[in-house]
Amino acid sequence: MPQTVFSVDLNKAPEDHAIKTHNRWHPDIPMVEYLKPGRTYRVECHDWTGGQIGNNNSANDVRDVDLTRVHYLSGPFGVDGAEPGDLLVVDILDLGAKPDSEWGFNGLFAKENGGGFLTEHYPEASKSCWDFHGIYTTSRHIPGVRYPGIIHPGLIGCLPDHKLLAEANRREAALVATDPARVPPLAALPYADTALMGQMKGDAARTAAAEAWRTVPPREHGGNCDIKNLSRGSKVYFPVYVKGGGLSMGDIHFSQGDGEITFCGAIEMAGWVDISVDVIKGGMAKYGVINPIFKPSPIDPHFDDYLIFEGISVDEHTGEQYYLDAHVAYRRACLNAIEYLKKFGYSGEQAYMILGTAPVEGRIAGIVDIPNVCATLAIPTAIFDFDINPNALGPKKQDFKADVAKTS
Repeated sequence: MPQTVFSVDLNKAPEDHAIKTHNRWHPDIPMVEYLKPGRTYRVECHDWTGGQIGNNNSANDVRDVDLTRVHYLSGPFGVDGAEPGDLLVVDILDLGAKPDSEWGFNGLFAKENGGGFLTEHYPEASKSCWDFHGIYTTSRHIPGVRYPGIIHPGLIGCLPDHKLLAEANRREAALVATDPARVPPLAALPYADTALMGQMKGDAARTAAAEAWRTVPPREHGGNCDIKNLSRGSKVYFPVYVKGGGLSMGDIHFSQGDGEITFCGAIEMAGWVDISVDVIKGGMAKYGVINPIFKPSPIDPHFDDYLIFEGISVDEHTGEQYYLDAHVAYRRACLNAIEYLKKFGYSGEQAYMILGTAPVEGRIAGIVDIPNVCATLAIPTAIFDFDINPNALGPKKQDFKADVAKTS
């Protein structure tokens, strides 16, 4: 049995735990435990909002969620022998839902509160709740689909050092300064008021909170990469920036499509991760690593039939031609898939959430043929309980009698 090194009581707020979680990245956050290479450990995790979202039929909680109080991370864990310049090897052995919380949620955030990949098309908050049935999931809010989960930590990484902390703060502040009034903002800059700094206390915690990274984006240390393939049997090699490494994880997803396009994306849940660790001395220089690298899980759902949608670098509103813009091309692929699924009776929000939660495959098919990138989005046809393939008779519209939860 793995040794549990971080326990979570879902009846308590993250701030009330004796072993303090953290929702910022900072090199001075103390380690909660030291792990030994070769041993197996279990880490329990809150859902990314720390319990702000409920299993109900209203999206008011998604509308009102405080995004400065999210990504409650379990850790940081020191690893015996890990020093700056090493690679920390993390084997993700197993994952699961907390036994007292076998459900998850997906949400479209309101544009003024974070939005999402398609926020210009879907600016209002909405939500779907998902029940777990072993390896499968279904939703009362999105009928007609059922699929196995590829459970993974959306957020996992090591603590940055002071140099990297300062550099990322500089470049992100410079980006925000180009359009400081933008909604949603161009980056999530440090915000001390709601920072939870692990076991730091007093003036030290307040000083660190003022410069600590928000956990929204991925950075050189790992972080919020949202890679669905980091599931059972995957192995990750993290750059080590501080003594001990400072490994933390959370934001567990039951299932997710490539891109996590709904932002409150995937099927978010509280759960646990079983890991083992090792260290490659001097690994950053040996292998030229400045960002994490990984080997994916050998245990993925098996699908052998996909319907694949293309998108190109042309704005859907104005018809403006962009030059090799992968963001625009992938957005167009997603929008094309949504319009297609709407022909079968789904609302736009339901179709959007399917792309965010189902194990869809996103690809850059071509990025050299000027001026258009070709991005693709592949949907497994077997996740639907009806035929979505094109035919001469046209789409058969379903009577779903349900929609996503909305705000009141």
